[in-house]
Order: sequence, then structure tokens, then C-alpha cells
Amino acid sequence: MSSPHEPEPSPAPGGGAAGRDASASGSAKGGGGSTGTRILRNTASAILIVLTCVLVPVALLATWVHDIALDTDRYVSTVAPLATDPDVQDAAVHRLTEAADVKVDGEKAAADLASWLRSQGLPPTAAAAVKGLGPQLDSAVDSAVQKIATRIVHSDAFATVWKNANRSAHSAVVHALTGRGRGSVEVNGGTVTLDVGTAVEQLKSQLVAAGLSPAKAIPTVNKEFVLFQSDQLAKARTGARLLDDIGNWLPIIVVLIGVAGVFLAHHRRRALARTALGAAFACLVVSIALVVARHYYLDHLPAQVQSHAAAASIFDTLVRFLKVSLRTAIVLGVVIAIGAYLIGPGRVPVAIRGASDRTADSAANWAYAHDVHTGRAGVWADRYRKWIALGALLVIALVFALWNHPTVLTILLLVLILLAVLALLALLAASGRATQLDEHRADPSHG
Repeated sequence: MSSPHEPEPSPAPGGGAAGRDASASGSAKGGGGSTGTRILRNTASAILIVLTCVLVPVALLATWVHDIALDTDRYVSTVAPLATDPDVQDAAVHRLTEAADVKVDGEKAAADLASWLRSQGLPPTAAAAVKGLGPQLDSAVDSAVQKIATRIVHSDAFATVWKNANRSAHSAVVHALTGRGRGSVEVNGGTVTLDVGTAVEQLKSQLVAAGLSPAKAIPTVNKEFVLFQSDQLAKARTGARLLDDIGNWLPIIVVLIGVAGVFLAHHRRRALARTALGAAFACLVVSIALVVARHYYLDHLPAQVQSHAAAASIFDTLVRFLKVSLRTAIVLGVVIAIGAYLIGPGRVPVAIRGASDRTADSAANWAYAHDVHTGRAGVWADRYRKWIALGALLVIALVFALWNHPTVLTILLLVLILLAVLALLALLAASGRATQLDEHRADPSHG
């Protein structure tokens, strides 16, 4: 090593300005190549992240279509509660009453009765009074039909009829959405209707049993209850068929695209946070669009849909799981973004982690002072703390991925479990540090 007072060595041959220019040129080329690679990676990362954000709500939509269209048990469990929905029940009572269409000529029946009573010696004034009861007879019959129809619709029997009819109609719902399959549901001009003829037959038999003999004239025909109507149903079939085909694979593909986008990013933690927030925002936009679509649909109901309230209940029931999935994705995106921020180098995350470690150290020192030791397990936890935390995070992520239709409560539960595991890990690591410190004090030459 030369002393400060020694002259600097002369440049090697070929040095000087020319050598420096060549060196600078080589550095520029090397730096340019590195910069170009970084730009290419960042561009690819940005494209993949944007694609992920766009495809997340599409994947949720595909899963919803796949479940509603092909999973019979899930479809039936989705629409079964509609049998006890007040708005749907009112619409069903109206439809059954209308379907029964019991015709009683009250005026003729009253006139015949008045004539017979008059022939039996009833005074003319009294006979005229009986004859005037015709409108009341019509009203009484209508009231009886509606009362019995209401009793049927509010009974467990109607709930069973509704559930069985929807189960047998499932293949036609597949036909309505994908163009494949047939069933008891009629799809005509964008209108999906459910046959409730069984309930009409029950109404007929109970009316006859109640002594209303004109009910025997009710014909044995299929009576339809409108489930859904849309002029765009035929156009939606192509998209529904495509979503049905990729329903099982699209969520996995989206996850892989997102992982690739984050992996290619220069700042992966930031990329993860941006991807999560972007996907959450996209799901929020779709949720808002769903609200707008609901209002538009209800404001443009055709004449076939006789009950606005029942149509709203049916619409809300059919899209309930989609709305839950969108809300779950929004909360999950926010949670992931917060987690990515809290593991970063920012002042607030560092302060939070420091406070947590100090709290853990205080608890561990107090426990150690009271002869509560974790031994080598604490030392091991302190040494491999980051890897253990990463493993716990991966296990939680796997549980979420395998969870059947997770909700916001599912996310909150898993977050609480993860926080509990990290808190326990922090205590074990702090206990391990306390153990190592005590061993060092007892034997300074140790370690």
C-alpha cells in the first residue's frame, strides 16, 4: 500500500483521455444493457399486473356462473329460501289465484236460488233480496280462492314443491345460460319461467274439498312462474358458455399471472401491494356496476313479470354469492396491501415492528425471571423466525385457497390466526434471546 506522499502511478500505456473514454464507453454499454433489461422486466410486470387486476372480477364472475349453472345442490340451496320470501309468496298467491280462474256466475246462482225460494212460498221482497246477493257471492268465491292459495303458499308443502321444481329444472337453467341441456324451465324470448302446476293442483283439490264445486273445472295445464327475464339472454349465452368452460381454470390462471407480475417487478413488495389494491378496486367497480344493473333491470321489467318486489328478491338471491365474492376479494386485496406495507422499511411499519419486539422482549424477560423458559425451542425460533413466519403465511394462504367459497369473515378469521401465530413466534424468539443472553453472561466465552 503506497503512502500518501508517494506520487500517483503513471497511467498505463493506452491510458489517458483515450483510455478513460474507452472505459466510460464500456461502462455505458454495460449500464445500458442493465437498464434495458430492467425496463423490459418492469414493462412486462406492469402489463401482467394490470391484466391480473382486470381478470380478478372476471374470474369471480366465471366461478359464479359455473356454480349456479352446473352445481345442482348449490343452485337449489340458493333459490330454496325464495319459497319463504314474503314478496315471492305474494306473487305466487296472485299467480295461483289467477291460474285457478274459478268462474261462478253469482248473479245467475242468486236468481235461481231466489226463484226456488219464491216457489216455496218466500215473499217477493225477501226473494228480491236474495237475488241481489249475486255480487257478494262472486266476492266470497274470490276470497275463498285467495285464502286457500295463501294457505298453500305459506305451508311447508309449497316450499317442498318449490325446491323440487327447481331441482328438476336445473338442466334447463344450464340450457338458459350455456345453450346445453333441457328441463322443466321454459326459456322463451329471454324469459325463464318455472312450472308451478303442482301447486295449482293442490289448490284445485282443496277448493273442491271446501265445497266449491266449480273448481272442478280448473284445467290440468302447466302454470308458469316467471323467474327471470332479459332481452339480452340470447346474447349472453356465448359469454356464459365461455365462462362456464374456463370457470375451473381461470382463477388459477389469474393467480399465476399475478405471481409472475410481482416476481418480475423491481420492487416486489410495492408490486404486490399495487396488485392487491388494483384488484380490489376492479372488484369495487364491478360491485357498483352490479348495483346499476339491478336498478336498470328492475326499471325495465316487462309485462310478464307481475311483481316488481318478487323480481327484486329473485335477482338479489341469484347474485348473492357473486356479491359476497366481490366483497371478499375487496377485503382480501386491502388486507394484502396492508400486510405488504407493514413489512416494508417505512417509518410507521418499523415503529410498529419495534414496539412489538420490545413488548415481546419485556414479556420474555419477565417470564425468564420467573423461571418460565422455552429452552432451545426459543433459540431455534429466534434463529429461523423469518422462515417460520413465511411458512405460517403460506399455510394460511393455502387454507384460504382450499376454503370452499370463502367470505369476509373467513379472511378476518385467518388474519386473526396469523396474527396469533406471529405473536407466539415473537414471544418464542424473545425468550430465545433471553436464554442466549443469560448463557452469555454465565459463560462469556460461549458462542
